[in-house]
Parts: sequence; structure tokens; C-alpha cells
Amino acid sequence: MNNVRVERRAFLKGTTGMLAGLVGAGLVASESHGADAPAKKDTADAKKSGEGEWTPLFNGKDLAGWAPEGGAVWTVEDGCLVGKQGPKGAPGDLFTVKEYGDFELTVTYKIQWPANSGIWFRYQDPKKAYQADILEFKNPEAYSGTIYCPAKMFLAVNKDPKLEKRDGWNTMKVNAKGDHLIVTLNDVVTGDVHEASYPKGKIGFQVHPGEEFKSMKITVKEIRIKTVTA
Repeated sequence: MNNVRVERRAFLKGTTGMLAGLVGAGLVASESHGADAPAKKDTADAKKSGEGEWTPLFNGKDLAGWAPEGGAVWTVEDGCLVGKQGPKGAPGDLFTVKEYGDFELTVTYKIQWPANSGIWFRYQDPKKAYQADILEFKNPEAYSGTIYCPAKMFLAVNKDPKLEKRDGWNTMKVNAKGDHLIVTLNDVVTGDVHEASYPKGKIGFQVHPGEEFKSMKITVKEIRIKTVTA
């Protein structure tokens, strides 16, 4: 992302003038509407490659296929995946055991505010990954659907807080094909960028540290993925 780079902690504390710099660099995503329309493929080829078949990543019963890292608490409640801070505000992440490269991902979630969470994708390590953010921050202004990269900070910023249902279920979609990354929130595109640093990695969820997020709870009732060809 050229020369625009700040640390995550600096972002959370607020950095004066950063948003102006992001705008100047052309990194703030404009609000746009649309839906993905992947080309139809031959049924036999799709079955052979696995493309075109939606697969659930969460069975609604336990954390089979997932591995926690850090001190956050991950449980299954009423058929939903739930993440909270652990003892003494411990943060953490929950990752798939498998790695994914080119895919379409759909996540249905709700969040208890104030919160700072997100959906990791192509996660390789804490400094090499992408995240579809779930947050609400005013300075710099950024809301859920923002695309975050630890090594490069923002790749695209959603500035419209009204896209997210604060007290209801939301649907976040990630479409990753080659270097083309698209994130939508409730059927509105919030990020559409080209970035080729990390071609594959794990899917995951984050529970961020911080006293201000001690009551945060992310609840996920659906996670499904479809592999695609770039």
C-alpha cells in the first residue's frame, strides 16, 4: 500500500490526519452497490474441482475444524459460535485448521458493542493476513466492512455506519480471487482492492484486547465457503 503504514494500536488510539492521508492516497472506498455474479461452470467440472459447492465451516455443535490462539474464550451457544475476551481482558483468535486461497466466504453475525473484531482471511501469521473489520471507530473514521492488513493498515475504508445493523444479524462476504479482494456488508460493497501479498491462509475471527471492549461479544450463526478459480 505504497508508503501508508501505521500500527494497529496507533489506529485504535486515533491518529490525527490519517484519514486525510488515506483519502489522498485513494485508499478510502466509495460507497457502491452490487452483488457478485460468478460465471456458471460445467457441473461435472465443478464437482471434480470442488468449485461451486458451498461448504459450512462451522457445524453448530462444537469447534471441530477450528483452533484457538491466545486467551479469548470461544464457545458454542444455541448453535452459534461465540467469542469473548478471556480472564483479565485476554484477547485471542479462532482459526480454521485448513488454509484457503481463492474463495467466496459468507458469514452471518451479530456483535455486542462497543467492539473491535473482524474476519481474518488468508491469515498466515499476525503480520501477514487480511481482515474484514467489524468495528466502529471515529478517528480515523472507519466502520465494519473496512479491509485491514497488519503490515499495511487500511486497504479500503468503509465510512458509512448505517450499513451495519447494530442490534441484529449482519452478513459479511469476502470474495478473494488472485489479487482481487472484495468485501461486502449486507449486500453493499465496502472494499474492492487489488493486493497480492498473501495468496492463501486461514479463515478466522478476532477478539481484540482493551478495557473498552470488555463487554464485546461476537456471535456467528453461519460460516460457509466456496472455492473458486481466479
